[in-house]
Amino acid sequence: MSAPVPPRDGAPAALAWLVHPVALAGLALLLINDHVLKVAFPGPATGKLSDVAGLVLAPPLVGALITLAAPRLPDRTAVAVGFGLVGAGFTAVKSHAYPAELASTAWTAVAGPSLVRADPTDLLTLPALLLSWWGWTRARRAPLRYRSARLVRLLVVLPTAMFAVAATSAVHHPYALAAAVVDGRPAVATGGGFGGNWPQEPSQGAWSVSDDGAAGWREPAEAERRQLHERRNEPRRMGCAPDVPARCYRVVVGHLRVEQSDDAGRTWRIAWEISDAQREPLARRYPDPGDVGKHFSSRQLAVAAGADGGHLVVVANGRDGYLVRRTDGRWERIGFPSSAGFAGPFRDGPPALGEVAPEQRQTDALLAAALALTLGFLVLVVAAHAALRRLGRGAGWGVAGLVAMLPAVLVLETGWSRTDDFGTVLAVFEAAALGALVAFVPLVVAWHRGAHDGWSGAVFGAFLLTVALVGVPAAGWVLGTPPRTWMTVLLAVVATMPGLLLVRRAARLVQPSDPRGPADPPYPALASHG
Repeated sequence: MSAPVPPRDGAPAALAWLVHPVALAGLALLLINDHVLKVAFPGPATGKLSDVAGLVLAPPLVGALITLAAPRLPDRTAVAVGFGLVGAGFTAVKSHAYPAELASTAWTAVAGPSLVRADPTDLLTLPALLLSWWGWTRARRAPLRYRSARLVRLLVVLPTAMFAVAATSAVHHPYALAAAVVDGRPAVATGGGFGGNWPQEPSQGAWSVSDDGAAGWREPAEAERRQLHERRNEPRRMGCAPDVPARCYRVVVGHLRVEQSDDAGRTWRIAWEISDAQREPLARRYPDPGDVGKHFSSRQLAVAAGADGGHLVVVANGRDGYLVRRTDGRWERIGFPSSAGFAGPFRDGPPALGEVAPEQRQTDALLAAALALTLGFLVLVVAAHAALRRLGRGAGWGVAGLVAMLPAVLVLETGWSRTDDFGTVLAVFEAAALGALVAFVPLVVAWHRGAHDGWSGAVFGAFLLTVALVGVPAAGWVLGTPPRTWMTVLLAVVATMPGLLLVRRAARLVQPSDPRGPADPPYPALASHG
């Protein structure tokens, strides 16, 4: 009877698959398409080409990473997992909006500002997995057995492949910079950026012109482009209606607000606005909102004659896109012109006020969880400090823990600004990790020095109570109530008080040490002399 054949180690075959000509062709196509062709020829064709290249490259990349973590894993298992993860993940993300939003958040944490969009037509590229499978059937016949060859190819191909896959999703978010009138037609200038790199001047954007009252947009003709370039530095914060000269409009910088005058500018009233209380929750539903007062602000406006009489007003509102007053007097937020070429998260227009879907504030959900955990860790540090003081020794550990919580709070505060969602996600994990470490050390010291029995259970209960109580306003903030950040933080601090009171009472369960130290041994009684 012959002995059973041991399973093949997956690492040599998986690495051979990653450096097979089929995978290398997918890697080259992905790099060229995303960094050259998409810039020169943006559109559905280059988007589908990117999906094909990714489906060819992703399975061997996943398989190689799996076998690096578990070198003894059989090659067939690594391949099955690679194909399964890539195929199932791609299908889910392209079929439904919610998995796409989750993928965007996860990819932002890995690769920086990213956008993954659901598009069922992308599922037509799934047969590209057959190319990857064909490459596997050839690669497994010649696995990389020599350690030196595996190391060299691993150091060259693996980082390049990971860079290509990570860099494929970066997105510039659109920014409404300016509004103007050219030959009687409304025109808008749209730029793009991310993180702290936002455009500020009309020259940093691309102009679009409308021939039908801001219903559709096109690229300007050469003569129109010259006019717009010559007048690019004109301040356009006020304009008057051509059909009613006494009717004027102006933007209020620093707010999403337009004012109207019916007496040629002598008196003004609000014609349209999104209040400051509404603006913050609205802004936080956009990726990388940054400084809300600066980037969600009315910048310029233009007043043009309507094609069928009357007049229309076009307002550039920064990250929130463009606002239009129709000839019938109706104000409408329209987002960004499709001719601007930017793929934002709200392709059908800007988000409606007062409507919040969970997938639109996932980054804020992480911040809310980090706030609850950070204040919970603070309660643990206070508990350790109170116990050490009652024990009469080692109270300096508690003081050091309280001081060390300050960096965790500051890190969380930087993430709360959401200038850059990649930095926000990093700040969340850094604050949570730092808070956990700072709380763990004095707790261990307190337990080691005598804080036993019911104290540990009471302190853990106080931690859970604090996280739960702080989680109520934090979760409400994610859903829009309370709308303002400062209200949420204030309520969270108040919600911490029961936990602090509980750990103070828990300190009574600790038996204090005798500051005089152990008693001297008794002396023998002196013999009496009768």
